Amino acid sequence: MRAHSPALALALTLAAASIAGTAPAQTSAPATAPAPAPAPPPQAVVIASLKTADGADAGTVTGYEGPKGMIFRVAGKGWPAGWHAVHLHAVGSCEAPGFTSAGGHVNHAEGARPHGLLNKNGGPDLGDLQNVFAAADGAANADVYLAWEGLDAHESDYVDANGLSFVVHANADDYVSQPIGGAGARIACGVFEPVVVTAH
Repeated sequence: MRAHSPALALALTLAAASIAGTAPAQTSAPATAPAPAPAPPPQAVVIASLKTADGADAGTVTGYEGPKGMIFRVAGKGWPAGWHAVHLHAVGSCEAPGFTSAGGHVNHAEGARPHGLLNKNGGPDLGDLQNVFAAADGAANADVYLAWEGLDAHESDYVDANGLSFVVHANADDYVSQPIGGAGARIACGVFEPVVVTAH
């Protein structure tokens, strides 16, 4: 008896199933999960107006609070071209010329940590942020992020009795060396104030 080819055998099987009214069941497509609800737009909660040592306008920094951290939107002007360290300082005071009244970096409540976003020996502290680049025309536009790790921080922490300052340094931060990553002099500073939301 001659053997049928595999293709012919499959065709005969499907034909027999159709005649018997037992055609193979079709697999239905999986149900599509409903789309998540859209998130509300970000709301600015604090803002700092930056000034240089001689009082010139150096731009603004606007803070947006998220569920696990804060984004600081930097809109700098008149900065020297190149990379600059930017840090959060623990006192809301920016007295020229050296801005030393801003104090040191914000640090963890459970114990001070060493400086440096890339410091594997216990860093970073809570004042450490990413470097910001200024173009040849002095414009510096960037979003820098601070995570809340180790600190239950919210808007009130930025406008409490001591306040907080945003400091721009002359040089880039190397993210490792102590005490401030070789960031150099403080060339601009601004104190955070709450953003007033007007009702429509």
